[in-house]
Amino acid sequence: MHKTVQNLISIQDTIKSKLEDFNINERIPKIIAVSKTFKIDHILPLIEYGHIDYGENKVQEALEKWTDIKSKNNKINLHLIGKLQTNKVKFAIKIFDYIHSLDNEKLAKKIADEQKKQNKKPKIFIQVNLGEEDQKSGIHKNQLTELYNFSKNLGLDIIGLMCIPPFGENPENFFSKMSELNQMINLNELSMGMSSDYQEALKYKATYLRIGSNIFGQRD
Repeated sequence: MHKTVQNLISIQDTIKSKLEDFNINERIPKIIAVSKTFKIDHILPLIEYGHIDYGENKVQEALEKWTDIKSKNNKINLHLIGKLQTNKVKFAIKIFDYIHSLDNEKLAKKIADEQKKQNKKPKIFIQVNLGEEDQKSGIHKNQLTELYNFSKNLGLDIIGLMCIPPFGENPENFFSKMSELNQMINLNELSMGMSSDYQEALKYKATYLRIGSNIFGQRD
């Protein structure tokens, strides 16, 4: 069995154990295998094993890497977890099934226009910058409801919220707040938790975990 598959199974076992510890009986979160920068031959063992959710940061890399594979395997879900520029929306809609980084009205409008043209409707998370970090994407929590209502009125399929906690701070403070915000808007999905903190995210009912290095190893 390939090392990446072994790693995935180990993470799945950890998740089940943690959910029992937290007495959470709801559905098991989906693991997005963050495959950005890894060549497709490094990812193929996971695809052959049957894993279907993968995360990429850049639209162009995703197009080059996944177009052929997705044409042959329509079960694969590709997630854009990096920042999306408006001039890349046309290509993003073409290749991605989920977008985790909506954070402004201009981008929402562009996605709405493009999904009509392509007759394809990606599932979308609104990214929230809870740490209010200048270098990070994401909308301020005070503007969240306004962006959500604006996006829904455009016909976007908003399914949940996404966050990346500030480095070096206790992620649980941010995961707890994200869970509250998600409940406030009455959304079902939460994209939070990465290799370093996914176990903490489970406690706050994350439904999508973005895990890269714990599956594929460290990037060069």
